[in-house]
Amino acid sequence: MNLPALEILLNEIDNKYTLAILGAKRAREIEQGSEPLVDNESTKSVTIALNEIAEKRITFMKIKSGIK
Repeated sequence: MNLPALEILLNEIDNKYTLAILGAKRAREIEQGSEPLVDNESTKSVTIALNEIAEKRITFMKIKSGIK
């Protein structure tokens, strides 16, 4: 497997659920033709997206805290 370790990814993202959503959205962008931001041997969009997150090329911003 060529994925970055979960511990590395969770250092960049606050929880697993945010990581899953962020990775899926970025993978979808890559599938639709967006250029990858990292050099990677993999052709799988999810692997590329997770590597971008691990290398701090993709970030996120919380717009709301908690559920009301």
